[in-house]
Amino acid sequence: MGKVAALPIVGMVLAESAQAGLIIVSKVAMSNGMSNLIFLCYSNALAALILLPISLAFHRSERPPLTFSTICWFFLLGLIGFMAQFFGYAGINLSSPTLSTAMLNLIPAFTFILAVIFRMERIDGRSSSSLAKTLGTIVSISGAFIVTLYKGPPLLMTSSTDILSHNQLFLEQSNWVLGGMCIALNCVLASSWLIVQASVLKKYPAELIMVFYYCFFVAIQSVVVSLTVERDLSAWELKPKIRLIAVLYSGVFGSAFQVGVSTWCLHRTGPVFVAMFKPLGIVITVFVGVTFLGDTFYLGSLIGAIVIVIGFYSVMWGKAKEEKMDDDAGARSVASSRQRVPLLQSHIEEI
Repeated sequence: MGKVAALPIVGMVLAESAQAGLIIVSKVAMSNGMSNLIFLCYSNALAALILLPISLAFHRSERPPLTFSTICWFFLLGLIGFMAQFFGYAGINLSSPTLSTAMLNLIPAFTFILAVIFRMERIDGRSSSSLAKTLGTIVSISGAFIVTLYKGPPLLMTSSTDILSHNQLFLEQSNWVLGGMCIALNCVLASSWLIVQASVLKKYPAELIMVFYYCFFVAIQSVVVSLTVERDLSAWELKPKIRLIAVLYSGVFGSAFQVGVSTWCLHRTGPVFVAMFKPLGIVITVFVGVTFLGDTFYLGSLIGAIVIVIGFYSVMWGKAKEEKMDDDAGARSVASSRQRVPLLQSHIEEI
């Protein structure tokens, strides 16, 4: 029993490590001159190739029929995902992996705001869960402003003799504010993607097939845009070798592995458990970035990350409490219905 309970924990640690690794390798590849559009194209095309046989095998017994309407929804998911990844990688390129992982914890807050706008969530001023989600959203967004607009003095940094630092992969003159704005926009689009995904899964509940089509359409859309923007065909070359390594890592671990493990953990434990591991990416990214990549960890990043994580857990606590209240209400309803059955049967027998 203990081993079974530990598997989702190990799985989420590996999934968050893969996500942090994707942010780092994408930064390295783009610092070596790789276009974020071309990186998008290669990584999603590889992920689609990996997910095609896996999704068909996994949903072999139950495969809902594909309709034109469903394909259009998949295309919309791909379009939102394409824009989210485009701004996300642009933000990583302009700022740092540490800022990116800190800002990604804004996704639950933005998702809550969009859910309220589309009336998928309710706000009750007398409810502690609604109050926690609302205040947590405000706190998270405040932390995003801190981490974006205030750098502060460096806390952790490596010597300039580091190989990647020597190659100037992480330049001090990176446009930190613009990068933070791009990542914030990425979070808004990612939250929109989650809202649309929830609607699509109700119509087409085969998760892996949906993810395959998502990666497929993102690859197609990025090819079309790349061929329009990147006229130089040499930009498509996977040289130096770090570009190829980044694409392989992104396709295998950043998309297929991470999505698969996260989905498995989601089915076994629920969304709140999965979301609780998101701040782990900050720790992993700071350690790898400072130790191996010559990144610099600033005071503003530390303060902003702490504020964002506090807001993140406040939103998650409110959501968990709300789900528990709904479950308790459902249990009471079932118990009440069971109590009525014997009374009804005795009344019939008397008649």
